[in-house]
This record gives sequence, structure tokens and C-alpha cells, in this order.
Amino acid sequence: MPSALRSLVAPATSENKQKKRKRRRRIGESPRQISSRAAVDGEEQHVGEEEEGDEGAEEGFKLKAAASPTIQPLGNLLLADPSANIRDRGLGTLRALSDELLLDVLGLLRGRDLAVLSTVSKSLYVFSTHEPLWRSLVLDELEGRFSFAGSWRSTYASVVSPLLPDQTPPSSLAVSNFYSDYLFQSWLCANMEMKPEWVARDNIERGRGISVDEFVARFEEPNKPVLLEGCLDGWPALRKWTRAHLLRVCGDVEFSVGPAQMTLRRYFRYADAAKEERPLYLFDPRFAEKVPEMDSDYQVPVYFREDLFALLGRERPDYRWVIIGPAGSGSSFHVDPNSTSAWNAVVSGSKKWVMFPPEVVPPGVHPSPDGAEVACPVSIMEWFMNFYEQCKTWRKRPVECICRAGEVVFVPNGWWHLVINLEDSVAITQNYVSKRNLLNVLNFLGKPNASELVSGTKDRVNLYEKFRNAIDAAFPGLINRLELKAQEKTSEKKKQSFWESVTDANAGGFRFSF
Repeated sequence: MPSALRSLVAPATSENKQKKRKRRRRIGESPRQISSRAAVDGEEQHVGEEEEGDEGAEEGFKLKAAASPTIQPLGNLLLADPSANIRDRGLGTLRALSDELLLDVLGLLRGRDLAVLSTVSKSLYVFSTHEPLWRSLVLDELEGRFSFAGSWRSTYASVVSPLLPDQTPPSSLAVSNFYSDYLFQSWLCANMEMKPEWVARDNIERGRGISVDEFVARFEEPNKPVLLEGCLDGWPALRKWTRAHLLRVCGDVEFSVGPAQMTLRRYFRYADAAKEERPLYLFDPRFAEKVPEMDSDYQVPVYFREDLFALLGRERPDYRWVIIGPAGSGSSFHVDPNSTSAWNAVVSGSKKWVMFPPEVVPPGVHPSPDGAEVACPVSIMEWFMNFYEQCKTWRKRPVECICRAGEVVFVPNGWWHLVINLEDSVAITQNYVSKRNLLNVLNFLGKPNASELVSGTKDRVNLYEKFRNAIDAAFPGLINRLELKAQEKTSEKKKQSFWESVTDANAGGFRFSF
């Protein structure tokens, strides 16, 4: 037994005695059959298992350096004896459970119990060493008080075991003939590069040097995305925010990273070494208060300076974030909070954007009827693998682009969007409310289930009244004028001309009624 695991299976001490914790179930996730991609026509079978397998894999996808899977997709069994799969033999009565369900059960165990279980059989070793299990343990039990040691299991062992300070991570057990689509896809998403065709499409409208009035008329009023160039030229952040500068200014400041608080120094150490399906993302709404110098290094672009939520002062919901992450990190499909619009400015690096209008739900995404919950694939890479190709046949194809350093993406309210970092990236994003979007926000805040929908504030129930009162005090009659204007627009849309009234839109000719 590796020394690290030996120390973990020893009787629990006060240092590693922790309460049981639930693994967060990956909502909406289902193991999709990827065997046809990983094992087709002989050449691509047993991807990553041998050199010739890696060579074949280049035709379908490109793997990151030194990536070699322990687990194989079930499709590889088509050319082998089905009984060669060691999965069931080592699970006993647990073999009746699906891979996903078994991992959910193991997610209820403590680290010491997982370590014991991994010594029982090769099959249980594969499941018990599944990295997301150990990631949850580290984040739940250790929060941000850890230094990443190359893998989550090694990180956990190095922290909870007093026998292992700064020692080598636990050795891995050689396993062959283990087949699972679910586990293989998790490995593949963590180890594959973005396909060139996934980043090639760029159909967003771009603007440079346009006036505020033109921005409002062409993009904000019609609720249409745009990539703006040249409007960050005066930002000190563009030249100052190198890694060395950020470490010097705020290396020991704790930022929000997923569910934990981590110092920037520790986060960079993690980001440099991490190779996983869902890299942790630094996404902090209090960065300006924590590091005032960062606040003075950027200015809101002129197009977004009308922000009516500012009338609430300190009671406004969270609205601005610094975002830092390695290649592969990002945000899966979501709609921005509280029906706000947003802008996202890249300080360094580059980001791939995929956006769908409010009326088009992205493939693989399943919002609940009340909008309170969204079920979507576990990772961004999984969405690209399994759903991106579907968009090519859609009449309303997504708006896509790569946003690079010095550029800004305008995200209109209600638009679904996915963002993935193509390289180490730093960005700033802000959500805002302008007169063009005010009625949408008020309608959202006033919904009966606002307590479930509203985010970024402690007072979800009363936010509607507070915001409406603040608007009425600062701009008397504005809401009534906007409502009247909206009604007029609706009437105009419904009003048909004579020719429209006699034209059959389906047949393209005239219709007559008697």
C-alpha cells in the first residue's frame, strides 16, 4: 500500500476527523455514448492506450501532452472479449449500480474511507481515486487552506496526513481492461484540446470608435451582442496586470475561487498544475474593496456608464467581478443575474464566446419552467463534444467570437452564453441596468418567486420595492413613460398594413375571405 494511503487509513485523528459531506450531484448529466468517436474503424480504437492509438486519436481530437488514460471507452470492447472488462469483477454486489450512481454513493464517504476502499480491488481503486471526489473533499474540508500538489488526492493526503509533509504524492496503481464511457469521458474532457473548428467561427458584429448613441440604437435597444474594440485603450490594467504585478500587489489577498477563499498566490500555483475537466475559476465580487489599486486601474467604458442599480448604493446586488483562470476554465451556459445586461473586458489572454438569444435555449441545456434552475452538461468541454455540432443545422445559429486582450463583449439581457478561456486569462465584468433594460429588470425582481430567482443580495424579497422607489425618486415618471413606450411598440408590431392583411405569409400570395 502506498505510504500516503497507509497514513490515510490509520485511525482518524483530531486533525482529519471531519463531518461527512455530500458530493454535489452534477445536474442533468448523463453519460453519453462517445465510443463511436473514440473507437471507429480500427484506427482510433484504444485511444491513448498505445502509441498507435494516440496517433489515430489525432484525427478526431488532440490530446494534451503526456495524456494516457487508465480507462477505455466501452466501444473498444467491440473488438475484444466483453468479459475482459474487469469492472464488475471487482465491485461485488455494487456492480448493479451505474458508474454515476456509484460515484454519488462514494461521494458520501470521508477521505480515510475512500483510501481504504481503494485498496480492496482494482475496480474500486478506479472509482475511489476519481479526482472529482477528492476535489470535493479538499474544498469542503480544507476550503482554501491548501497548496495544490498536482492532483486533488495528493493534495488531500499531503494536508491531512502529518506523516507526509512535502513528500512525493501517492503512487498510482497500474490498471488495464477497465471500460467505462462515463469515466472515460471525464478523463477525455480533462485532457483534450479545443478542436480548431470549435474556435474558428466568428460571426459577432464588431464596433470601433462608435458613439454612445450609435451603440444604443444598433445594439442595446435591439438587445443585440457586439464586440467593441479600442474602448479600453486608457486602462492602466492593460499594461500593469501581469502575473508578477498582481502577486506583488495582492498575492496574499484571499479571493473567491469556487466555493472556497484562496490567496492569489495559491490559486496561481493550482492553475499552473491543474489538469481537470472543470478547472477552478477565480471569480470575486469584492476585488475592488480588497485591493483598491485594482479599482483605480480600470474605468467603465463610456457605453455602459448609465447604471440605474447604482441608485441603491451599498444595497445594490453584486455587479462587478475580477475573473482569473487557466486555459479550459470558464462558465457553462447561463443567463446573467436579475435580467441585467453585462460587459466583459479581457485584460490579458483570450476567451471563446458562444451566445444564444433569449428565445433559443442552447442544445443540452434544460431550464426549469420557473427559471430557478438550469440543468446542463457537467463541463464546457462536454458541451462542445456532444452538442456543438448540432448548432450547424439550426436556423438560428449562435453568435460566436474570440474576445482578446483590450476588447469588450456586450452581453444583452436574457442571452444565454458560454465562455471558455483559450489561455491563461484575466478579465473584468460588470452587470448593469440602463433605461433600455429597466422594465425587464423590474419585471424580474417583481416575480412571485423572486426569493428564488434574485441573486447577489441578502434582501431578495424587498429589492423590487427598494429599486422602484429609488427610480421614482431620482427620475419621476420615468417608469410610466417607458411602459407607455413599450405598449406603443407592441401595438406597432401587431398593426398590419393593407398588403400584410391580404398576403398569405405561408403561401407567399394573396388570401381572400368572404
